Amino acid sequence: MVEKQDKIYLAGHRGMVGSAIFRQLTEAGYQNIVVRTHAELDLTDQAAVRDFMEQERPDQVILAAAKVGGIYANNEYPAEFIYQNLMMEANVVHQAWQVGCKNLLFLGSSCIYPKFAEQPMQENALLTGVLESTNEPYAIAKIAGIKLCESYNRQYGVDYRSVMPTNLYGENDNFHLENSHVIPALIRKFHDAKVSNSPAVSVWGTGKAMREFLHVEDMAAACLHVMALDKEQYQSCTEPMLSHLNVGTGEDVTVRELAETIQDVVGYQGRISWDSTKPDGTPRKLMDISKLKSLGWQPKIALKEGLDRTYQWFVEHQGEFKAH
Repeated sequence: MVEKQDKIYLAGHRGMVGSAIFRQLTEAGYQNIVVRTHAELDLTDQAAVRDFMEQERPDQVILAAAKVGGIYANNEYPAEFIYQNLMMEANVVHQAWQVGCKNLLFLGSSCIYPKFAEQPMQENALLTGVLESTNEPYAIAKIAGIKLCESYNRQYGVDYRSVMPTNLYGENDNFHLENSHVIPALIRKFHDAKVSNSPAVSVWGTGKAMREFLHVEDMAAACLHVMALDKEQYQSCTEPMLSHLNVGTGEDVTVRELAETIQDVVGYQGRISWDSTKPDGTPRKLMDISKLKSLGWQPKIALKEGLDRTYQWFVEHQGEFKAH
């Protein structure tokens, strides 16, 4: 249980998820939140993380820091994705334990599941098949993070929990045209095309792949909900070596439906051109969220509403993306 006076270290507070968690913690009355920018603390530096943890000695840790990106970035920088994520989680989890931190929340990803996992994907699908090759290094790192938390729980009796979100989007997303995920990339593409009166927008793949999307505010609320569960509640839906919980909406759409919805939200009048020479990625990725729902949480923001909010945020902040 998270107490109001607890010192909470939030790693990744400037990222999309971390900034939403920070907002919700602050709004809920938590005032003892410790944060560091990447320039102030490099989480891949073991000695720096050790010194920081020994100085701050947090009661709770939320590990929302990660190197993330879409298909292009995962294909181009596989070594960076596996190395940086492994180092960050290993350093933060181990040093948190070293200073006596009993409670930690690790944020993973739905890409931990096999490429052809039965849909919707249940938590027990983990490690039952081959991963999607385009983001395998990132997925391996996230699986290792789950197993880190489980191993420390089993050996040291701490309470380190893991949540696996589906595809996230929302305010503070990365809108870089090459390194971003599908929603921010499409918002950027359609907006730029609208401004320049381009006759068509090219979208990767066939549009047939199915994806589930969760607004970042719902994800942040889920994180705080899971942290606040007492140990018996959490353990009622998990196992010592299968301890993670899925976070999603339990509903998916085709990428074609998504693109058409974003086209409508942006107000772009041209046509969509599908580039089938580019990969679709995993055919379908839908989360089974029955466990988390049984623990009293459910999403509140519908996709169209979330896309409207995200596009409004993009328009208000688009000056910040000119360099890309």
